Amino acid sequence: MTGMRAPSSPPWGQYEERLPLASGDEGDAVVDLQQRLTKLGYPCGGGAFDGETELAVRSFQRLRGLRENGIVDLPAWSVIVEAGYQLGDRALYRRRPMFRGDDVAELQRRLSQLGFDPGRIDGIFGDETVVALMDFQRNAGLTMDGVLGRRTLVDLHRLTIRKGAADLVSPLRERLLLATGTTKTLAGRRIAVGDGGGFASGVASVCRALEHGGATAIAVQHPDASHRAAEANASEVDCLIDLQLIADRSDCTVAYYRGFRYESMASKHLAELVQANLASSLGLDDGGTAGMALPILRETRMPAIEIQLGSPIVVVRRTADLARVLALSLGTWVATSWD
Repeated sequence: MTGMRAPSSPPWGQYEERLPLASGDEGDAVVDLQQRLTKLGYPCGGGAFDGETELAVRSFQRLRGLRENGIVDLPAWSVIVEAGYQLGDRALYRRRPMFRGDDVAELQRRLSQLGFDPGRIDGIFGDETVVALMDFQRNAGLTMDGVLGRRTLVDLHRLTIRKGAADLVSPLRERLLLATGTTKTLAGRRIAVGDGGGFASGVASVCRALEHGGATAIAVQHPDASHRAAEANASEVDCLIDLQLIADRSDCTVAYYRGFRYESMASKHLAELVQANLASSLGLDDGGTAGMALPILRETRMPAIEIQLGSPIVVVRRTADLARVLALSLGTWVATSWD
């Protein structure tokens, strides 16, 4: 692994207690933030979290599919740090906590373009990426150790990468996984319904509607999005629907995974089906769909959407309509996802 950086503890750990960073803050954490953003192409400086820094943060958040609020919380800080890694900067292998970064995403993209399936291109070096890397190593006549070291990186660079997202294995994989069911209905499907807190009635109503359609519904309720994603992964569900009540809004938006120049087409299809009828059924403004890299969308291994619902008082009173639309949309999605 000569020439590659040795792994270290998460670089955001030294500032974790100082987060979130926002307008008016000062100190070495802000200086570090400004240096990282400037290096990434978002110039700012001066040592104080001023208007220029907030604009840089918002621009970064918008490009990376994060909530655009100009505040650097732990998820935003970690993505800023991850963005600083390029393929070859460090050795990559399976560990806990998993390696995350743009270098991992680039590795996944290259493997997928070469026909080795790393799963979703999410910038997280997990089990599926290890398997894809070992498959590549076997085909290249290298030691199958699942480690991206100097020798493996040289062979990876030597191969010609075909252009275009259509060449990726990952989107095809999502469609094939959905096609493994015995029927094009909800019967036998496993669906997780998530909530970060405060909407247990909505989760219960949606679960009942899905079970009435023959699906197995699993409630995933925890205030931490990463915890909900991990629980959905452990339950091996076919998809995840995450519900979020937003007190200061009056619209309905549906987010699906998009990040690292890749988007989940299966998740996007489900988001569009849900959004087509949900806002009008609940009497909310139509906020459309959005590709984002929120933790709940990035860290799940299956198609997932986050439904952001404004006017909570209205929504809570109409949970039956919410459940009906989601069950119908999921039924259509299962029936058409591989057409």
